[in-house]
Amino acid sequence: MKSSEEIKFEAKLDAGVLELKGRLTVREISAALELIGKKLAGYKDKSINIDLDGLDYIDSTAVVALRDLEDKYRDVTPVVRIVASDEKIRKQFEVFGPELDKPPAADIEKTSFFERLGASVFDLFNEHIAGYLQLAADITYWSFTDTFRQGNRRKGEYVNQAVLIGVNAVLIVGAMSFIIGLVLALQSAAQLRSFGANIYIVDLTVIAMMSEMGPLITAIMVAGRSGSSIAAEIATMKVTSETDALRTMGLNPVRFVIVPKMHAALTTLPFLTIIADIMGIAGGMIIGATALGISPQVFIHRMEEAVVMKDIVFGIIKSLVFAYIIVTTGSYFGFRVQRGAEGVGKVTTMAVVVAISLVIVADSVMGLIFYN
Repeated sequence: MKSSEEIKFEAKLDAGVLELKGRLTVREISAALELIGKKLAGYKDKSINIDLDGLDYIDSTAVVALRDLEDKYRDVTPVVRIVASDEKIRKQFEVFGPELDKPPAADIEKTSFFERLGASVFDLFNEHIAGYLQLAADITYWSFTDTFRQGNRRKGEYVNQAVLIGVNAVLIVGAMSFIIGLVLALQSAAQLRSFGANIYIVDLTVIAMMSEMGPLITAIMVAGRSGSSIAAEIATMKVTSETDALRTMGLNPVRFVIVPKMHAALTTLPFLTIIADIMGIAGGMIIGATALGISPQVFIHRMEEAVVMKDIVFGIIKSLVFAYIIVTTGSYFGFRVQRGAEGVGKVTTMAVVVAISLVIVADSVMGLIFYN
């Protein structure tokens, strides 16, 4: 049997931490296990961490051996943990078992609040925002070019996505818009009645629904319904290595999966917005007739005077921007999935939250631009 000096391997036990240093491969593992056994002989403390950060290299045989060692000594020592900060070592161990723990926080040098804040901001811009913009650029390019390339489309996929994103959302978007238009007019009726300005319920309902509430309600409904579906579908494809299979076959996942969804969303959201406008105005018309004594004929006549083409066009532009944000955000978080089924649930939730937040921010910015 070779000595520890000959195999260039060291094991040092100090204060409940067994530090391994040097190389640990199939050639050294027998002698290394013997040395580790000597170090742990008679050890009776409550816990021990096997720290791998001092290793220069470790192969798969050594990984399996250390996993067996962890199980063996767990019967003797209540808490046995293999810890490592090195990302390469951690990834090797994940292949043969659960993820490794990181070294205890007490052993890590504490950083100041401003240093942590700066690192978080840098990570936000360098990883998330840069990654989002890069994916958005890819989606924009392929969505535009594939519009004029019939041969690159999956037959029937655009229609399928248009049905899933648009047609199947008509009922929920229409119902929610009708209720919101109803409530908006109902809450305003009492105030307008006190000033004798009943007729202005028409202006309020029509302008609010066409320029603001219609596009926003539609976008929020679609973000919760289809945005989550897009994120979950892409995340599942990545977890099951379907995206890798597409690349192996020479297919771009962005063109194959996302572009049909983008085309479908850009086509259907304007129509959903128009439906939301109509249903919201219908709700206002009912309140006008029942609470303010405004007949449907008078309501429609006044609506013709209140409607401005700018509001209609602005609502359609908003719907196109919101469609782009929803599909891009869902795709981005779908591609960022980690850790199997649990990760799919997390990125789906994040996709919906971020998509709705970005829709509201974009709505505010466009409102300042168009009405300033």
